[in-house]
Amino acid sequence: MGVVRDGKKAYRLLRKALASRSAVQRVRRALKAQGPHPENRYKVAVYFADGAVNMYQMRQWYRPLEELAKLWPVVVLSRSAGGAELLIQEDAPPVAFVPTVRNLERFLAKQDIRIVLYVNQNTRNFQMFRYGRRWHVFINHGESDKMYMTTNQYKAYDYAFIAGQAARDRLTRTLWDYDIDRRAIEIGRPQADHYSGILPYTPDDRMVVLYAPTWEGDRPSAHYGSIATHGEALMRELLASPRHRVVYRPHPRSGVVDEEYGSAHRRILSAISDANAADPAAHHVYDNGPDLGWQLAAADVAIVDISAMVYDRLAAGKPLLITRPADERASIDTTGYLSDCEWLSVAGARDIVSEVDRVSADQDAVARLHTWVQHYFGDTTPGAATAKFHGAIEQLMQKWDQWHALDATATAPDDEDDDDDDDED
Repeated sequence: MGVVRDGKKAYRLLRKALASRSAVQRVRRALKAQGPHPENRYKVAVYFADGAVNMYQMRQWYRPLEELAKLWPVVVLSRSAGGAELLIQEDAPPVAFVPTVRNLERFLAKQDIRIVLYVNQNTRNFQMFRYGRRWHVFINHGESDKMYMTTNQYKAYDYAFIAGQAARDRLTRTLWDYDIDRRAIEIGRPQADHYSGILPYTPDDRMVVLYAPTWEGDRPSAHYGSIATHGEALMRELLASPRHRVVYRPHPRSGVVDEEYGSAHRRILSAISDANAADPAAHHVYDNGPDLGWQLAAADVAIVDISAMVYDRLAAGKPLLITRPADERASIDTTGYLSDCEWLSVAGARDIVSEVDRVSADQDAVARLHTWVQHYFGDTTPGAATAKFHGAIEQLMQKWDQWHALDATATAPDDEDDDDDDDED
């Protein structure tokens, strides 16, 4: 039996290696067809070491980066063939495929990269940190009160772009000896200025409910996912209601750790299919597309887990329910919005129609929501966050100029000393 298992493992590894090699070849052919990158063109780079499963972290930045590129040319440094292939196919900024450190060094030697942006905490970010004389900036892929948002890894970056006062308070409480006034710059949520995507249904008098659960998590303190605890019950009730249309947008990693979680997800997909077959006018949606924006804007009520989706929806300023984790070991930061939010318990999920009606009509809840929107994102007037984002980049470009000038002064030859030496000779 051991020989069989080893043989199967070797076969899987071989298939994986062949698939990776094939992806590398496709990426290189695609980039070759596009032609070489102009030398010294790019001033801003986005470092992305992940593959297809974490593309959602990049996608939400496409449009803000497109706007930024009108001021400062932007390139994505992609370390993974799977990620690079999707970046090339999608509406991303220009891509440099740099799978090895040697590839990375060669590309940097031909460009004038002054700011490097990071959307996640991939361990391979450390390989990029070796390159000084440029600013390394953590921009993250969302705002939330999860533990991830207060990791000590923030200290590895020169600066962090944060959403607003809530993030500032969170980091101040958690990080020791971190100069937040100098190293954290508030930019709001630029993604909210660029909601993307087209409605996959024709609006009518149905109430639209977005259910956007996160994945199951890889440790008890991060067991925020609700698909297996709340999801099936609430979807069953909403799908049976003639007054509601459901948009189901699960985290792309759902089921990667817990098979039962994945099975619950698949049962929900079957239930959506059955409900649409029974009533085609309902047009319930299973959404696994790359665009994030239309869902947040179109939903009358959103149901989300503790994740960045809470704050993506919060930025839209519209009613939401947050699932309370069934696992009591899950870490919940109740010092921010979660101290005043509208929770959805496991029991409440079975009465979701009443819960949705309540939260959508409760004016006190709406007023509290708007207070928290301001606390987390500041000015949410259309265009305000984009202006802050561009202003933060401009601020760091000016600081780059200042330090570059100091470097030039420090390394310039001393003409007077040279003249004196000539006289002595």
